[in-house]
Amino acid sequence: MKLKKQVTVCGAAIFCVAVFSLYLMLDKVQHDPPRRQNGGNFPRSQISVLQNRIEQLEQLLEENHEIISHIKDSVLELTANADGQPILLPYHTPNGTWVIPPDPRPSFYSISPQDCQFAVVNKGQKTDLQMLDIYTQLPFDNVDGGVWKQGFDITYDPAEWDTEPLQVFVVPHSHNDPGWIKTFDKYYYDQTQHILNNMVVKLQEDPRRRFIWSEISFFSKWWDNINSQKRAAVRRLVANGQLEMTTGGWVMPDEANTHYFAMIDQMIEGHQWLKKNIGVIPRSGWAVDPFGHSSTMPYLLKLSNLTSMLIQRVHYSIKKHFSATRSLEFMWRQTWDPDSDTDIFCHMMPFYSYDVPHTCGPDPKICCQFDFRRLPGGRINCPWKTPPRAITESNVAERANLLLDQYRKKSKLYRSKVVLVPLGDDFRYDKMQEWDAQFLNYQKLFDYMNSHPELHVKAQFGTLSDYFDTLYKSMGVTPGMKPPDFPVLTGDFFSYADREDHYWTGYYTSRPFYKSMDRVLESHIRGAEILYSLAINHARRAGLESKYPLSDYALLTDARRNLGLFQHHDAITGTAKEAVVIDYGVRLLHSLMNLKRILINAAHYLVVADKEKYHYDHSVPFFSTDDSRLTQETLPEKTIIKLGTSPRYGAADSLYKLVQHMQYLLQQYI
Repeated sequence: MKLKKQVTVCGAAIFCVAVFSLYLMLDKVQHDPPRRQNGGNFPRSQISVLQNRIEQLEQLLEENHEIISHIKDSVLELTANADGQPILLPYHTPNGTWVIPPDPRPSFYSISPQDCQFAVVNKGQKTDLQMLDIYTQLPFDNVDGGVWKQGFDITYDPAEWDTEPLQVFVVPHSHNDPGWIKTFDKYYYDQTQHILNNMVVKLQEDPRRRFIWSEISFFSKWWDNINSQKRAAVRRLVANGQLEMTTGGWVMPDEANTHYFAMIDQMIEGHQWLKKNIGVIPRSGWAVDPFGHSSTMPYLLKLSNLTSMLIQRVHYSIKKHFSATRSLEFMWRQTWDPDSDTDIFCHMMPFYSYDVPHTCGPDPKICCQFDFRRLPGGRINCPWKTPPRAITESNVAERANLLLDQYRKKSKLYRSKVVLVPLGDDFRYDKMQEWDAQFLNYQKLFDYMNSHPELHVKAQFGTLSDYFDTLYKSMGVTPGMKPPDFPVLTGDFFSYADREDHYWTGYYTSRPFYKSMDRVLESHIRGAEILYSLAINHARRAGLESKYPLSDYALLTDARRNLGLFQHHDAITGTAKEAVVIDYGVRLLHSLMNLKRILINAAHYLVVADKEKYHYDHSVPFFSTDDSRLTQETLPEKTIIKLGTSPRYGAADSLYKLVQHMQYLLQQYI
């Protein structure tokens, strides 16, 4: 080992001497004043001088070839004296080509168990649910289950809750897609800003009201357009638990097409925004609309200090199986984890959708009657032809018992006496009337249930973390820990089908151009982050911060946010309308161009020898990138280098090839 290090040092020293010699030689040749001044038009009187120069150059190149030969001989001699077989080096043939001899050494090496944690998995650690096994066991049939079409009839004994009352948490929410039928900006101006404005007003009217929000991309845009009084009100609502920020990502990302780098990046962007502006760290994950769920997401959420999470879009046969075995709540573990460090508690919603008709219980016809936005006279109604009725003193008893029956049936699918009931849908609560209709009518139902001890129920509005905290407390464990007798699961939930044979798999490959553009933007962001960090820190240490374009940081942030926006489950998937896809593409292209500008500025600063003379001019870039895109829908075009009439000097090319080869030789011994 010691001898190999000596060989490496020796070779590196010889390499440096050779390169430096060539550098001096070329510098002398290329800086000859008459030649530089006259360009390609040499006077006849200088022809002989030029020929002498060429002869000298050829002689120097021949000497450097001899140096290379000495390097090869020295290395061969050293390796011959070392233990083991000598390394066969490339050799130069008379016709000027290089030949690489076959390597007799093995192309792979054995791995010691201590070298890789995947090789030291505790064989005694076994999970209760392995999704690969479950997929092979289920028939994936579609038997009619009655009112719960994809399930089965649920029965219960009313006395089950006599000793431990049922605790119900109704969680108001509004799922806002950052682009789908409308563009991100169109959704914001038409609906999202009104939802958030109404939220501030309506939550303050009653401290018992709750609301959760997930998409930080929308929330940050709204935050930039409200005054300080509203911001203070939001912070108060978060502090007293009325408003919860769930997951905290820039979007609710797709989990099939996204690269883990972009998933992490959009999570960081959202979490940093929340910490900076509201001072909150999310505790619970909320993923109701991605088309299938990856085991990577719980891993990232756990590393982000979340303790619990919720998922919805899982194949209906899986949901039916988990419901029958009361396995809808489990500890989600990575397949390679030997000691449960990656475990996170997960709640799976059992029914078809996250809308109100499919969340209160197994019968959508009944649940729809408790979606008070669908009261007669509104724009939407119940497809089951039985509309909701406003709650009054005369009907509250009948309506409360009807709803409680659904709550009890839903709770039978889980292992605790705490039940979660989401109350919302896409872009809900954009009208003041809906806030009043939902909150006032539900509060009347809760007041009736809670004032009748014989019902053995405690119902209230809650956030996602309210539900999880109460469940942990009822099970006697700290948040995030495994409750007794709850299963441990490994694997993922792909492919997803919502009904019959309607499999959501086409989006894996749809609109591949934009999927490719996403990866290109990822790589440019990473490169720009590295070079910008190097350049700006050097400028700060040198006291030249005022000379550097600090505005590039805003461009970098905007690029990260556009990349994060594209991770949305209707963006990178290709499931949005054409106009929305074009809007995403324009954002990606805009960020790509800005990132190239950042790279040019940073590289320019780093290569300039005299930093005091550094000056950036966007109209005259220091250099150009190797490709460009004219529009968001065109492929990149390589930059063409156009040569003028001035002569090219072959010595530089020779030096470049020489250096490349010497680097190759040295790499064989490092």
